Amino acid sequence: MTTVRQPELLLADYHFDVPLDHKAPEGELIRLYAREVVAAGKTAAQRERLPWLLYLQGGPGSGADRPVGRSGWLDRALDEYRVLLLDQRGTGRSTPANRQTLPLRGGPEEQAEYLSHFRADAIVRDCELIRRRLIGDRPWTVLGQSFGGFCAVTYLSHAPEGLDSVLLAGGLPAIDSGIDTDAVYRTAYPRMERKTLAHYARYPDDEATVRALVRHLTDHEEVLTDGTLLTVPALQQLGFLLGTGYGSHQLHYLLEDAFVPTADGPRLSDTFRERMAAVLSRAANPLFTLLLESIYAQDGRATGWAAERVRAEFPAFDAGKALAEDRPVLLTGETAHPWMLDTNAALRPLRRTAELLAERTGWGPLYDTERLARNTVPVAAVIYHDDLYVDTAHSLATARSIRGLRTWVTDEFEHDGIRAGGRRVLDRLLWLVRDGRG
Repeated sequence: MTTVRQPELLLADYHFDVPLDHKAPEGELIRLYAREVVAAGKTAAQRERLPWLLYLQGGPGSGADRPVGRSGWLDRALDEYRVLLLDQRGTGRSTPANRQTLPLRGGPEEQAEYLSHFRADAIVRDCELIRRRLIGDRPWTVLGQSFGGFCAVTYLSHAPEGLDSVLLAGGLPAIDSGIDTDAVYRTAYPRMERKTLAHYARYPDDEATVRALVRHLTDHEEVLTDGTLLTVPALQQLGFLLGTGYGSHQLHYLLEDAFVPTADGPRLSDTFRERMAAVLSRAANPLFTLLLESIYAQDGRATGWAAERVRAEFPAFDAGKALAEDRPVLLTGETAHPWMLDTNAALRPLRRTAELLAERTGWGPLYDTERLARNTVPVAAVIYHDDLYVDTAHSLATARSIRGLRTWVTDEFEHDGIRAGGRRVLDRLLWLVRDGRG
């Protein structure tokens, strides 16, 4: 175990070997990485007495936060916890799963089979193995952000004995068996439309810039600095920025540098091309595209590129028609589409693997609704009033289905409230989970 110091922090590295398939514990092992964070200045004995808080990152496919000093929610957590930042399987410093490493598994069939073990149920079993190795039978607190919250609800369903309390930030999934993957996206596209129009109302010039970009991309092939082909649908995916507190402003600053005058007329600026490559890249988290729709799948049916299929039900998102009819070009968001496997440089080598995952059947349930209805673990959740990524109505329905769960519904924050509101959001969640006892 490696230990290092940062300003106000003491960090320790942990590595754990866990089964790829928890149903076959004697089979292949993969390695997980986690980083312990404690406040500096505490003695070894004081650190040992601190309870543990496990942080589950949003995603899927993203590594845990990399702290530099005390700030945000972590600052509040360190007042009373030892914090464990887990790189969920396939992410960060855990055994990687990307275009460079997946060919080691074999062909696309073997790769898709391997990735079928990367859903929330496997992540929860990983967490339980880690908990027992670190602290034995003692339970810990789990803080789940976004997809990490989905994992925490799976945790409540399958291993509540490992939980002292659960804190959910924008992470209450739809657990009703009647809400399939298509239904998730049927609620998402209207939210995307609202967020887009609200952005244009804030920054009216951006509507004209997006229309100009659509016209340009219709007539010109543009390849970004990382080899990604910038198409009109790829441009529209900039709408995913609108789900965070500063996202609308970030989008505006990105768009204001879109064009530069040249001898051949206006062309995409190098600044814009470079920034677009960074925004659209999947090099660091290809699992987001490969596994996104599987996190909603519970009914045994193939997801079959649900976001693409459902988009056809919302013709207002057709950019070409929007130009022809002099309407605003609507932006989309946190979705995965088959055309990305052709346009995105980091995804092209994984095309067939992604297709096989989209065609895969047999996805089982991730939540035990009967057990959740009998829940005895203290749970608190912040629900963002118009969350772009997680449907508010679905979250409220789930909140009513989990016995004892206390909610805080707010429009003060967007989906990144646990980061933007940091200490204040976590403090409120802890207050709720302790029934207002501070």
